[in-house]
Amino acid sequence: MAEAMRVRFRTAAGVRIRYAESSGPAAPSILLTSPWPESVYAFAPIWSSLAGVAHLVAIDLPGFGRSERRDDLLSPSSMGEFLARLVGEWGLETPHVVAPDVGTSAALFAAASHPGLLSSVVVGSGGAAVPVQLSGPLAEWVLAPDLNRFRAVDPRLVVGAALDTIEGDRLAPEVREDYMESYAGDRFVESMRYARTYPDELPKLAERLPEIEAPVLVIAGRRDRVVPLVNAEFLEERLQNSTLVLVDAGHFVWEERAAEYGSLIADWVAGGDREARRSSDVTSNRRR
Repeated sequence: MAEAMRVRFRTAAGVRIRYAESSGPAAPSILLTSPWPESVYAFAPIWSSLAGVAHLVAIDLPGFGRSERRDDLLSPSSMGEFLARLVGEWGLETPHVVAPDVGTSAALFAAASHPGLLSSVVVGSGGAAVPVQLSGPLAEWVLAPDLNRFRAVDPRLVVGAALDTIEGDRLAPEVREDYMESYAGDRFVESMRYARTYPDELPKLAERLPEIEAPVLVIAGRRDRVVPLVNAEFLEERLQNSTLVLVDAGHFVWEERAAEYGSLIADWVAGGDREARRSSDVTSNRRR
């Protein structure tokens, strides 16, 4: 019987976090961080299949989804430290971290600063390249001089326009509404502060990428018009133990090709990360 995704709230590092947790196997553990402008429900299409092979914990990062915002956490390096604290406080023993989109840089900072904390990292569709290489509205949100003009815009229009670019089947109405409500009021414009730190934060991350020992799986959409492929290639070239997989999708790979995305994660957790680790003494990275 398929396991339903049930959300609740819990505190981590003093922040009220919305999360979902599976009731499946105790190990291995997978910590999933929600993409932007979405929420934990972005993982609903792959929840039941992954819950059969791993213990799942999905969270809305602070300031995203329905989790409490704390301004000092709205940067990739600070969010990486938050993830490390959450792993410890919640007793997640060396989890695999699946952190697409805005979670990409945070998870990589966590892996760089805390060797041995994570079994592996799965990232992609998130800004990483230096100088910043983004397109469309995201580039405007990151590089605009200030947030003033965005405050006058109805966030439902902005979020709705982003969600309308998802290819394939339409989102379930209740999921789309959750995304909308997650960024109501000033929540969307305030969440922009995180990505607006990229020009300062991504160069720091670039310097630390060669330090990361954990295997990294980078999943990218071939037709991503928001976060161009150069970001995934930038990671592959600098990580000592990485695998790059290109999927026939746009930006929202986890929803546009949910079955494939879930299978890639399941195979990775079942042993693909160990294969990547074994191959690291022969070649620095691989591409599929």
